[in-house]
Amino acid sequence: MAVKNVLRMGDPFLLQRAKEVEQFDTPELNQLVEDMLETMAACDGAGLAAPQVGVDLRLVIFGIEHNPRYPDAEQVPQTVLINPVIELLGDEMDVAWEGCLSLPGMRGAVPRYTEIRYTGVDQFGEPIDRTVSGFHARVVQHECDHLDGILYPQRIKDIRYFGFTDELFAEGSLGNPSQPCED
Repeated sequence: MAVKNVLRMGDPFLLQRAKEVEQFDTPELNQLVEDMLETMAACDGAGLAAPQVGVDLRLVIFGIEHNPRYPDAEQVPQTVLINPVIELLGDEMDVAWEGCLSLPGMRGAVPRYTEIRYTGVDQFGEPIDRTVSGFHARVVQHECDHLDGILYPQRIKDIRYFGFTDELFAEGSLGNPSQPCED
């Protein structure tokens, strides 16, 4: 196992659509999953997409129990999701702060759908089909965006709510994104 280098915003590799995974339960795929899990843990991430570590595959991992970057977040089961498809369940959205391992030290207020269904397979080719809401839905949408070359700043509606974490959350700062960012 190895902690991989996480590509940062500005690397053109992060802006392309990743390719479908065609073979499952191979030594190479299993090693990639292990490396990604180790990298996510080392970086205190809630999720990680294969393109973030320079691999052109439609593969994301996510999961959170206790995370210092998201101290108030609900738990999300550790998941390996390959070739995901997201179905939006309703029009309701909310705006919340997001960060990304490809934008270290930064946060942005991002609108996301509150309830989704996602399907795909795990690294062994076993089907996954879940209906989720809240933070779980947010994490899945964020990670799957990486597979289509989308970084969260591209989804921000009010650029005043994008910046360095230290500045955004300093005393007297903007703080709560929900009202000004609503459409």
